[in-house]
Amino acid sequence: MKPLFKILFFTVITLSTFSVFSQNTNKKLFNKIDSYLDASAKNGFSGVVLVAKKGKVILSKGYGWADGKNKIPNSPETVFNIGSVTKQFTASAILKLVEQEKIKISDKISSYFTQAPIDKREITIHQLLTHTSGISNRTGGFRYDEASKEQFLKEFFESELQSKPGTKYQYANANYIMLTAILELVSGQTYNSFLKEYLFEPAQMKSTGYKSINFNTELLSHGYYYNRDDEKWRDWGTTQQHLPYNNNHWYSIGKGDIHSSIEDLYKWHVALQNNVVLTTKTREIQETPYVAENDKMTSHYGYGWAISKSHNDAKIVAHNGSNGLYFADFVRFVDDDVVVIYITNAFLGPESENVAREIGKMVFDTNYNATPISRNIYELIHDFMKTNPSANVDKLPNYLNKELKNEFNDPAILNRLGYSRLKKEDQPDWALALFKLNVKLFPKDGNLWDSLGEAYLKYNQKKDAIKSYSKAVELGSEGSKETLQELLKEDE
Repeated sequence: MKPLFKILFFTVITLSTFSVFSQNTNKKLFNKIDSYLDASAKNGFSGVVLVAKKGKVILSKGYGWADGKNKIPNSPETVFNIGSVTKQFTASAILKLVEQEKIKISDKISSYFTQAPIDKREITIHQLLTHTSGISNRTGGFRYDEASKEQFLKEFFESELQSKPGTKYQYANANYIMLTAILELVSGQTYNSFLKEYLFEPAQMKSTGYKSINFNTELLSHGYYYNRDDEKWRDWGTTQQHLPYNNNHWYSIGKGDIHSSIEDLYKWHVALQNNVVLTTKTREIQETPYVAENDKMTSHYGYGWAISKSHNDAKIVAHNGSNGLYFADFVRFVDDDVVVIYITNAFLGPESENVAREIGKMVFDTNYNATPISRNIYELIHDFMKTNPSANVDKLPNYLNKELKNEFNDPAILNRLGYSRLKKEDQPDWALALFKLNVKLFPKDGNLWDSLGEAYLKYNQKKDAIKSYSKAVELGSEGSKETLQELLKEDE
């Protein structure tokens, strides 16, 4: 038998070595992620990221401005609009009512609303939670327009179903607004007060809420967007400035627009792990993959969460959300005990949607290095236009491919910018050049030939306009026929 002190000595040495190794590994991971986000920030990225592994926070940091005008930087305490990440809270609140034995997942909405018409009486809470009610994604109005609860319910019940309840998945915000109406009816509380009492306070989330946010408003992050007409970045303000000040917010509530910080969202993750707000059984029910979100069946929808598998077949529970300016992604690699929480207040483009997943790749693959987010594509094109004559338009694609680090393939971009310039230019210049380049890059798109024809008409180049409209008609652009016929009549 070995002496006890020797066993203890080697045990301490082994644990100490492992600890140092773990610290060095986490430090390398921090530096890799931080370098990626710093480089992205130089291209206009603004937001916050938290990465935790095995219960240890590896990175929690802000980048860019929460309020550029007042020079308030983003930080882990900054509060953002989290978009449809909100849905997990609405679903959790419904499940809390189930735990309280006040409702059942199998309940039909006709149990709560006697005015439900025949085609919607059989819709269940389960179907609302999983977006299988058949309701259209067009039901309900613009999120920040005023609408009373009664107005929303009327629209919901009078709308035409897209499919028979329970037969098809179709993501629709109206499902979660309806869940909120049921929540308030059953609980006798407002949405915000119920979530605060049963979810946020137990999880010790002090910077999370819907409209009644009781903290320093300087912590609220402003949303920023690039205005392609003005050719500059604009401050949209905060969501609180756009939501109605009264209770007529029923195009927004329940489906989006909850505000939170990455620190609070991490507390929520920990509360879920430790069964602080929901029991183990309830959490398993919430994170069950009930219905496929796509034809390839690579992702399924649970209750307010999307469930998928990683490359090594480990379970991922996640949800993202956006109001068009803010974008949030909450990714929990539950089998690996890793969480990545990401929010931006300046949406640069499609790459802004992949940040959490890129970070996830770095966490699990030490050899992976993410490419920094590119600058906003409209800003890039405007910079090119400012430093080049329109005669150099053919050099634009190579410039974009280099800056974007992938092939430029979106015909809508140049078309939108072409129309923006068409409003400003009295003589042929960049507008016409952009339209001509677009049909060169995407020659089989009839809509682009129609746009080129419109530009030619503005500059009184009728012969070229007729050719363009003729090509548009040839490619199936129905809207071009009438204009073409009128031009041909004038020539008779």
